[in-house]
Amino acid sequence: MKVDQKAWTREDGWRDTAQAGVGASAQWVLMFGSRARMQEPSVLQQVRAWYPEAILVGCSTAGEIHGTAVSDDSLVVTAVAFERTRIRLAQARVESMEESQAAGASLARSLLQPGLAHVLVLSDGLKVNGTELVRGLRANLPETVGMTGGLAGDGPDFQHTVVCVNGLPAEGQVAAVGFYGERLRIGYGSLGGWDAFGPERLITRSRSNVLYELDGRSALELYKQYLGEHAAELPAAALRFPLALRSEKEGSGVVRTVLSIDEKEQSMTFAGDMPQGSYARLMKANFDRLIDGAAGAARAGLERLGSFQPELAVLISCVGRKLVLKQRVEEEVEAVREVLGPRPTLTGFYSYGEICPHGAVTHCELHNQTMTITAFSES
Repeated sequence: MKVDQKAWTREDGWRDTAQAGVGASAQWVLMFGSRARMQEPSVLQQVRAWYPEAILVGCSTAGEIHGTAVSDDSLVVTAVAFERTRIRLAQARVESMEESQAAGASLARSLLQPGLAHVLVLSDGLKVNGTELVRGLRANLPETVGMTGGLAGDGPDFQHTVVCVNGLPAEGQVAAVGFYGERLRIGYGSLGGWDAFGPERLITRSRSNVLYELDGRSALELYKQYLGEHAAELPAAALRFPLALRSEKEGSGVVRTVLSIDEKEQSMTFAGDMPQGSYARLMKANFDRLIDGAAGAARAGLERLGSFQPELAVLISCVGRKLVLKQRVEEEVEAVREVLGPRPTLTGFYSYGEICPHGAVTHCELHNQTMTITAFSES
């Protein structure tokens, strides 16, 4: 496989950051940028002129990754030409959270063809229940097929997110790319690095991804007590204090981030399900562990590749990590580079949720506050 990459910034305009002479032979183009940049018609026209035959997918972000650089209000275009791998695009529209599982099932059925090895998903970050989307996909894919991806972002604003599916980006879209063939090797890993604090509390009232009560008390009220003076900055302030979710059945759990709050209902809406009867505990940042988590995700991806060296790595990290790390945010990307080495082209974005298997391939989850890495190699 060959990989080209171009990045646009307001200061420098377009510049090449990886050149392999892909040009018109590109089969797949990934495009990550701020919502404003993604919605400029001239941008899509330019990318199409460079790569006229490629499947084009992308999304709005809360920050763009190219190489070891992290930027805002930029655009990163990564073009791939495979030698022995086929790809196929599927798309779905979601108007409300309740349609998320059906959308996932529809995408899986569209991609289900002989030789399917992996699925990469990019989804609207605010209109889709990521847990249900993944559940619909997983239930309709073979156990041997891996799945990774993420939810689009909108900086720290949480107003609108868009996904591009071979056309102008729009809200409510989900794009899924299927990869087919025996010569493609894909490694992936997802780790966090947050520290839990305070008591573990029982979710006593919830509905899907909306949380109402913890230990019989208003969840929003309890959350505000912990945030103190930062409560006025909700929901953005909640990105610094995610919830660790654990069920008695599973033992280990996932992390969930707040998308929005409803003062009237005294509720909090999360990127994924908050099952009643599960346990939740607040978490806070540990700078060194966040960076170590990024390196750990890269090591997990390398382990799955075995003797194959990655040529492309897609990094999807949570906006909460970016807000906490601030000026140190590039350290987590640099940690990934140190593990993967100088060869692979790095692209990616800061998201509202990350999709990656949790242990076994079939146990794919929506995560929050992680660094999730998908590494590609073609033999």
